[in-house]
Amino acid sequence: MDSLRTGNPVASAAGLLIPFLGWIDRRRGHARLAVAGGSAAPVLGALRSGLAREVWQRLLLTWVDERCVPFADPQSNRGAAYRDGLLDPGDPPGLELPLYLDGETPPEACARVAAQLGGAFQDGLDALLLGMGEDGHIASLFPGRPFGRIRNPPVFPVPDSPKPPRRRITLALSLLARAECAVLVASGAAKRAALERLAAGDPALPASALRGLTVVSDWSPVNSH
Repeated sequence: MDSLRTGNPVASAAGLLIPFLGWIDRRRGHARLAVAGGSAAPVLGALRSGLAREVWQRLLLTWVDERCVPFADPQSNRGAAYRDGLLDPGDPPGLELPLYLDGETPPEACARVAAQLGGAFQDGLDALLLGMGEDGHIASLFPGRPFGRIRNPPVFPVPDSPKPPRRRITLALSLLARAECAVLVASGAAKRAALERLAAGDPALPASALRGLTVVSDWSPVNSH
């Protein structure tokens, strides 16, 4: 963990990502962002309203992970984002790369996503918007699993997630770790133990491998620096 910001997590995360994404857009012509659902999802709405319209329309957006459930299922990160108005069907068609589409098998979904990551995304990401579970997982990379040894492909199925639903698709840590900017939203007392471990640099947590990691939280851990 490179730094910690306390206060309003949504405002803090958006305040970090908006100028960075704008800078990348000016430098390359578009920015590449991977986002989480759950507690981090409201930041996506703040990005949509805070980014210049042309920067938002040029953005390449994907998810750090997805549950292999139908779009209409409440557990779908993507479905929830559209239902909550964080994304809009009227957005440019190239804006969002879904990790899972209704009717796909996980291998089919991963093959489609890997091809698109190698195309428009040029096998890279500029920025990450992450959440963290009480056990310290990010995306669907769980402590105690061999996330550190996964190098290829950049996206893979998780058939037996310890947290339901069991079938998921996740981006690999090797891809996430190449992003220049990573913002992790960790709010609430339930995340305290995991955040203390991350602040101490616990290598068992996948987020410890990320560069440029800023944690935004509503409280400060004892071991922050």
